[in-house]
Order: sequence, then structure tokens, then C-alpha cells
Amino acid sequence: MEQLEVIQSKIYDIRGQKVMLDFDLAEMYGTETKYLKRSVKSNLKRFPSDFMFELTDSEWESLRCKNCTSKRGGIRYMPYAFTELGVAMLSSVLNSDLAIEVNINIMRAFVAVRRLLTLPPSNPVHELQREVKELKEYIEEVFAGYNDINDDTRMQLELINQTLAELQA
Repeated sequence: MEQLEVIQSKIYDIRGQKVMLDFDLAEMYGTETKYLKRSVKSNLKRFPSDFMFELTDSEWESLRCKNCTSKRGGIRYMPYAFTELGVAMLSSVLNSDLAIEVNINIMRAFVAVRRLLTLPPSNPVHELQREVKELKEYIEEVFAGYNDINDDTRMQLELINQTLAELQA
């Protein structure tokens, strides 16, 4: 499970998409970033813009500042960002047993992130609010029934008092 959490920590939200960056992927695949990029460039037809895109300077700076990362040894070229589909395509370009194993784990991480987004963990405050509302409705029902009994009892007492008054007269 630790490996899944490590992979999830390397999934970023850029341009409204969940992506992984080339240097993180290269590290996981046990290769250098330049070799990963070279493999991608020689297979560019497999990576349309919804599979992979290059970060802009401002996106890179924003990401770097947000995560307090170094300049990664003064990178020359902006990192590639791979969507889930792009990561899946990488497994066909980087054809090794390690690449296949890592790719399977990455796909699981993307699924887990998607599941978290669609089914957020329950909010304890929301749960308490719901329970209090249910209790309130139940108590109102009980008291409504209690008031009905009291009204019936009052009516019976009034009838008894009226009958006693008639008998005395």
C-alpha cells in the first residue's frame, strides 16, 4: 500500500487533468528522464495532446513553488505531463518487465485517486448533523403522540367531571 501512496503523491492536477511528470515516471521506471523523453519523441504518434503535453514555464514555476522542489539540476526542457492514458501508452513504448509492473501500480493509483474524487470519505460533522435531524424528527413524533394521549385524557376527565356535576345537581 505504501507504493500506491508514493505514486499518488506524484499525481498532480495541471490544466484540470490528473497527470504525472516525466522525471517522476523515469525514476519509477528505473531509467533516466532523457531516455524516457527520447522514447516518447520517437513514438510521438502514440501521444496526442490528451495523452501528454509539455508544461509551460509558468506551470512549471507554479508547480515548483507549490511543492518546494529544486530546479532539478537546472532542466533545459520543460517536463512532459502524462495523463492516465499517456501513462498507459508508456508501457507499450518502455517495454520491460519493470515498466509493466510499475505501470500496473500507476494505473491502480489513478483509479484510487478517481475513486476518492467521486466518493469522498464521509464527513463526521455531516453524519452528526444527519443523526441529530433524525433524532429531532423522532422526538417530535413521540411528543405528538404524547400530546394526543394528553388530549384524550383531558377529554375523559372533563366528561367525568361533567357527569359528576350532573349527578350532584
